[in-house]
Amino acid sequence: MAPPSFSDLGKQARDIFGKGYHFGLWKLDCKTKTPSGIEFSTAGHSNQESGKVFGSLETKYKVNDYGLTLTEKWNTDNTLFTEVAVQDKLLEGLKLAFEGTFAPQTGNKTGKFKVAYGHENVKIDSDVNVDLSGPLINASAVLGYEGWLAGYQTAFDTQHAKLTTNNFALGYTTKDFVLHTAVNDGQEFSGSIFQKCSDKLDVGVQLSWTSGSNNTKFGLGGKFQLDKDAALRAKVNNACQVGLGYQQKLRDGITLTLSTLIDGKNFNAGGHKIGVALELEA
Repeated sequence: MAPPSFSDLGKQARDIFGKGYHFGLWKLDCKTKTPSGIEFSTAGHSNQESGKVFGSLETKYKVNDYGLTLTEKWNTDNTLFTEVAVQDKLLEGLKLAFEGTFAPQTGNKTGKFKVAYGHENVKIDSDVNVDLSGPLINASAVLGYEGWLAGYQTAFDTQHAKLTTNNFALGYTTKDFVLHTAVNDGQEFSGSIFQKCSDKLDVGVQLSWTSGSNNTKFGLGGKFQLDKDAALRAKVNNACQVGLGYQQKLRDGITLTLSTLIDGKNFNAGGHKIGVALELEA
């Protein structure tokens, strides 16, 4: 099994702090699949403070005989997204893709070629945007050996002939423990720990420090599986912000998530946020 992509390093800990929380939103997600294999995903949310409503519709169709995946997406910002990807056909573990966006109201267009290759001990990702004035080349690589992971990510601006990103990461992973450390552009230092304490309890820790500003962030979070249909989440950071979440599977294909963010420094002043999300799948 290939190592994870550079962007997925430390994902287990990030999910502890990110998944299951929808502060300040009313959210609805619907997923379905036709007998012919076309997947439809509809998502929408309303911001409780601004009242702005955002929605999107995504269709995905896989042609397994050719390793081909076609993805189309439209959102209420009137932006169209298209991706065509081919995987494991030219070479086992190789994925080639082209993605593009188009905004009809402004005429803005973007395009990007993407290449990903995964092997037993290495994962390589690269993409190049379509820009005649000088494309931006992004590349990353992760090496894995007996649980140890080492990654490097860079971006090269061909228009100005200089590196714009220089990130390093080092980690160690086992079945129930993940350690991740990273240095971004020599200025931001971060680390995370994920521990699966039991079949029901997952715990995560995040720490980051930025040189120059001496800005330090620290967070502790956990997820407890009450039973096969219900889960409880909680997290707290050094700014005294407390997040709580409760997820309940009402029936097959219907999941309700309730969450709240409490400002511990201004508890009596109010301004706390709540979130409600409903997920439907058929």
